[in-house]
Parts: sequence; C-alpha cells; structure tokens
Amino acid sequence: MRRRTIGVVAVLAVLGLSACGGGGSTGGALDSRGPIDIWYSNNEQEVAWGEQMVAAWNAENPDEQITAQQIPAGRSSEEVIGAAIAAGTTPCLVFNTAPSAVGQFAKQGGLLSLSDFEGGDAYIEERSGDLAPQYADADGAYFQMPWKTNPVQIFYNRALFAEAGLDPDDPQLATYDEFLDTARAIVDSGAATYAIWPAPTSEFFQVQFDFLPLFAAETGGEPLLDGESSTFAGDAGVGVAEFWQTMYVEGLAGQEKYTGDAFADGQAAMSIVGPWAISVYEDVDWGSVPIPTREGMPADDIWTFSDAKNIGLYRACDNPATAWDVLQFATSEEQDGQLLELTGQMPLRQGLSDLYADYFAANPDYVAFGEQAERVVEVPTSPNTVAMLQALRDAWSGAVIFGGADADVRRALEDAAVKFDDLARQP
Repeated sequence: MRRRTIGVVAVLAVLGLSACGGGGSTGGALDSRGPIDIWYSNNEQEVAWGEQMVAAWNAENPDEQITAQQIPAGRSSEEVIGAAIAAGTTPCLVFNTAPSAVGQFAKQGGLLSLSDFEGGDAYIEERSGDLAPQYADADGAYFQMPWKTNPVQIFYNRALFAEAGLDPDDPQLATYDEFLDTARAIVDSGAATYAIWPAPTSEFFQVQFDFLPLFAAETGGEPLLDGESSTFAGDAGVGVAEFWQTMYVEGLAGQEKYTGDAFADGQAAMSIVGPWAISVYEDVDWGSVPIPTREGMPADDIWTFSDAKNIGLYRACDNPATAWDVLQFATSEEQDGQLLELTGQMPLRQGLSDLYADYFAANPDYVAFGEQAERVVEVPTSPNTVAMLQALRDAWSGAVIFGGADADVRRALEDAAVKFDDLARQP
C-alpha cells in the first residue's frame, strides 16, 4: 500500500486548465440510468475491495453494469482527475478523491452535488454522523461522499525504545514535555538517528502530517478554518509550532529528506501514521499511542487528522442515477464491512467500533484506530484549499523546520493566517 497518496505539487496548474467548466461532456440528466464506469485506487487491497464490490453489483443489475479500472497513472491521482475534468473524460465515480482537491474540482465544474439527489444529504449525514458537515462546502452542499479515513496516531518502535532504556509498555508520549524527554533519550542513546522524521519537504500536504494532527488534538477537533477565518495562529497553534521548533533545534527530528522509510529502516523511532501502517510494518515491533497534547488528555478525548479519501460523482457521467445508487451500494453497511476487512482502512461511518465489533475483536491492532475514527478533522473544502495549505506550509518550513531557535513562530503563523484568510474569501 502506498504511504500517502494525498497531494499534487502541480494540481493548481492542472486544475487551472478549465476553471469555469468541465470540458466537452456534460453528462446525462440526474434521473438517467444505464452502464457506468468507475475508477478506484491501485493499491492491492483496494483493488480487491473494488473487484468484489463491482462483481456483487453487476450480478444483480444486468442493465446497469459497472466497468471498473484502476485510476490511470500520473504524478498524483488529483492531477489525473483534474486533467480528465478539463477533457470531459472523467468516469462516473472516483473512489480516490482527496478532500483538499474537492473544492477546486467543484469550481472547475467537474463534480455533481450529491445534495441534488433525493435523500442525498440525509444519506451522507446518517452514515457519517457528526463528522459529515466538515465535508460540505460553504453553502452546505456535498460534492464528496465521506468514505474512508486513516486517522493518524504515533507509531513507535518498541525495540528501539528498549535500546534507549525506555519502557515500551509505557512510552511516555502523552504530553509535549514527555515526548521531548523521550525523544532526547532516543537520540542521546544512539538507538536511532532521530526520534521522529516527518517529511521536511515543502509540498502543501505535508502540513497534514506534522502540524494538523497536533493542532486537532490540542484543540479538541477545531478545524483550520471557521467560516472565512483561520484558527491556527492562536495559542494552541503556536504551542504546536514551538513544540516542533524544539524538536528541530535540538536535532530530534530530521531536517533533510529521507529517500526511504525512516521508521521501517530504523532511522527514526517514531512516525505519524494511520492504520494502513499495520500491514506495512509487519517486520517492526511497534506500538501506537494517540497524538500528544500540551498537558495530556484521555485517549478518548483526542482528535487527529483524518487522512481521508472520498468518492466524487463526476459531471461527465451519462447515467448519474445509476452512479448515485452504486455510490450508496458501495458505502452500505455490508460493503463498508468488506472495506474494513480487506484494507484495514476505517469507513467514515458512525458507530464503527460497535457495528463491526467482531472484526475488531479478531483484529485487536485496529481497535484504537476504529475508536479514533470517530474523532477526525478534515482540511477546508474551499476551492483554494491547496493554496491555503501551501501558505501555511511555507511559513512552517521557514520558521519551524529551518528557522532555528530565534525564529518567531507566532509571527510566522500570523502572517500565514493573513494569506490563508484572503484565499478562503476568494471564489
């Protein structure tokens, strides 16, 4: 499974090809029925899920068959989708749509609003519960179906912790001070080069894996954007920035890009990852704990970044009514159970732990992630989300990662917030 299929370095340029329309095909009326085509992710587990879902639908719907394929190759899924929107060649459904790109895809004219289908809002909100509204746009319309989440936590290497003289059964990672002391012990002992090694690169989506998880945890699930105003430049965000600034200044986190997987290679003793990592790190004796907060919180109060991928219904579709039915079928209780069983990723469905209690009883490594999936935060749904996150990332890189001990991280976040808010208010 790929580590993080989140972003697009060139997404804005691609999406800018057709800012006001969706290319040559406008698709069919909302009540049109017939064959549809879909794309899904190309990792092995999701291919297996997609194939069984398509087979189950096609067996019962001979006049409304699904033709499925893996999403075409490209630098990112979002770049491929953006180019297909511009050309009018998108499939009806894409089961690999990043929330950060949805607002621009909608602005580009590529997506149909799921709220326009009868019962659309009710279906989404019944399935995803209180988490659903953060996937709606500023007007309350859903241009994406909240589908699956990989809520991130802290993975730690138990063997390296033991080598550093730490107790793997009590890793002392709940508060910022504990985390820093633990990180110092790891590096000082020589057990690993760094305590943790989040990517220090400049891509907009990297902010989702260092700043956003800790900000979500510290604020109890506060989004980065409230209406048209950012939230991250206050005391909570500054505290997160100061924590990471200390990690970098003291050499506890790496400032250079690592070309492999630092956690798998034993170069870092910790990583911020979701449940996808359980199958990937089979050769690592790992443990997991929730994201740290300044003073520490009970695990069941801690929020984190969702790392979700969702489903879009695209305007070029000739048979939207069938596509809407397939979307509901693919997110049914039965198919969500199949998704969980085959991929280990968490459906964005309320009551997940109780509904699939047998699965979690048989797979205890996933229990914490099933519970964490009830408390996840998403990025804004603005048409300018990519640029907004890039403004935050640029400030973060300059002040927190590379700015040194004298960098004014509060000022950096405040300056980023001005740009963030300006972009949020643009159409």
